[in-house]
Amino acid sequence: MRANFIFSEVWIGLRRNLTMTIAVVITVAVSMALLGVGLMINSQVGLMKGYWDDKVEISVFLCKKGTAMPACNGKAISPAQTKALQEHINNTPGVKGVVFEDEAAAYENFKQSFSSNKALVDATKVEDLPQSFRISLENPDNYQPVIDAMKGQPGVAQVMDQKQLIAPFFNLLNTLAFAALSVAVVLVLAAALLIGNTVRLSAFNRRRETGIMRLVGASNLYIQLPFVMEGVIAGLVGGVFAAVILILAKVFLFDEVVNFFGTGLGWNDLAQTITLTMVIGVVICILASFVTLRRYLRV
Repeated sequence: MRANFIFSEVWIGLRRNLTMTIAVVITVAVSMALLGVGLMINSQVGLMKGYWDDKVEISVFLCKKGTAMPACNGKAISPAQTKALQEHINNTPGVKGVVFEDEAAAYENFKQSFSSNKALVDATKVEDLPQSFRISLENPDNYQPVIDAMKGQPGVAQVMDQKQLIAPFFNLLNTLAFAALSVAVVLVLAAALLIGNTVRLSAFNRRRETGIMRLVGASNLYIQLPFVMEGVIAGLVGGVFAAVILILAKVFLFDEVVNFFGTGLGWNDLAQTITLTMVIGVVICILASFVTLRRYLRV
């Protein structure tokens, strides 16, 4: 009987404040979705950094005849210089391994990398691509000393660290994650205020009923429970909508990362994110309801 009464009171409160309840659901959904997206981006950046740390290399491009690079003076690297450079690379501290890539191998890698741009591949010839040494590092974060050791060597046209190429992308992802989390915090605060206003309005509309319940000896918790459950239900519904948004974000956004960068979030990671965001949403709703009731409900 008591349970029936509580649920009937919850239904009455939700029906009386329908528009505000919808506003709470939407705000919770958007805030939890943004919070989840921010957490997913952070996880994605961590996975990608771990994946690429072992694969990032330093490319030492060698001079070709007619190369416009100032270090080459239009001359190609000689076999003796190539051999000396390889010995220099092998003796450089921090170098884990080195692989020589001739023009044919460079062209095959070029075709694989730009397979979607057939016009560019057709316009490029084998002799257009330079020879290079691909250097893997013992510590990918300590790349600068190796780069400095390669610069200025005879026959070296250019030294490029692949990590410098992908660093702007990682910085962009970190910025997006920070922006999503910042907006999520603002929306969470807005959701808490909306929940508080909804509970306050519901308590004001039912002040006569709560006064009668107080007179007949109802406990504070029993009186407050319907109002708290209204907030919890709104939080749960908003969390479900947020979960749908996060699933769509994974399928249509994060799964595409795998095609370009080799690693992406799994369904277990998504399930953990959804669980965390729903728990946070419900806890915020409960806290907002209790704080509002303590201040505005005279029991």
